[in-house]
Amino acid sequence: MNEKTTLTMKDIARELGVSVATVSRALKDSPHISLEQRERVKQYAREHHFTPNTIAESLRHSRVQPMKVIGVIVPEFVHYYFSTILKGIEEEASAHGYRVMVAQSGEQYEREVRLCQSFYENKVCGIIVSQAKDTHHYDHFQRLIDAGVPLVFYDRICTGVNASRVVVDDYIGAFNAVSHLINTGCQRIAFYGSQMNLEIAKNRFNGYKDALLKHGLPFDESLTRICDNRMDAEMITPDLFDGDYYPDAFFAVNDDTAIGILYTVKRMGLRVPEDISICGFTNGERAIACDPMLTTVEQRGTMVGEEAASILIGHVEGTIPMDKAERRIVRTRLIIRGTTR
Repeated sequence: MNEKTTLTMKDIARELGVSVATVSRALKDSPHISLEQRERVKQYAREHHFTPNTIAESLRHSRVQPMKVIGVIVPEFVHYYFSTILKGIEEEASAHGYRVMVAQSGEQYEREVRLCQSFYENKVCGIIVSQAKDTHHYDHFQRLIDAGVPLVFYDRICTGVNASRVVVDDYIGAFNAVSHLINTGCQRIAFYGSQMNLEIAKNRFNGYKDALLKHGLPFDESLTRICDNRMDAEMITPDLFDGDYYPDAFFAVNDDTAIGILYTVKRMGLRVPEDISICGFTNGERAIACDPMLTTVEQRGTMVGEEAASILIGHVEGTIPMDKAERRIVRTRLIIRGTTR
């Protein structure tokens, strides 16, 4: 977003030395504002190409509702988990008379910024978003909030912005999964995770470390890798078996990574779970399509989507105040299958 397209009523008010309410009324040609003041505000808005987001405001204050469209940004369409979240969002939105406009960031910060701007310009009544892996700056999210656009994060939340969010209990899910590996006899458990700028990556890593601590096992940094996809898992897993002291289990940040580990260790001649135990995190369709079937943490994506849409609609319709950041947690559960003892 650039300065030309991200001006808010708050910015105009500050520049002209008036209240936000005065700016809003002037732009609506309210007779309660002097003609001179109205023209002053409108001229400034024209010169700076200000585009107010009127959809959300009219939904909150009018019985005559305009087109109700929710913008949704997913990191990637290909992941089973995001598709289940979309299912939950669409079902909840449809039940309340809303439609959904979906776009993919492709895990790219710049594309995420453009999508936020595009949704704003297309007057969506609110945005539901999961942060891209590449995102380290959050001004584009803050500008939406400043412009009065309801914003709800799901899965990958942005802690630098005070907005509503729906997450699963990543820490507890990881802690329980690693505890299960330990309780079934595993002693050297490798961890494959995502970049640590993502809150879910931190939470799952901390759950892994604390489970080791709770059960009296040492944390060994040499057993941890930044790896969150199947291709990378297949490439780097053999490196952990160089030498005599190798892992006897893996905990992976998602199912695709876990399946990459599974197929790699089987090609190396190791038995699963007799020699190596493996646990993933998602419980997607692929978890039951591999041999043996994958032990994994179920995330309940449909419920995450339903909760995110429910909060967003609450903000739009005024049942949840715009200045209240709603936080909801969806509980995970460990699904034990054939890749663990």
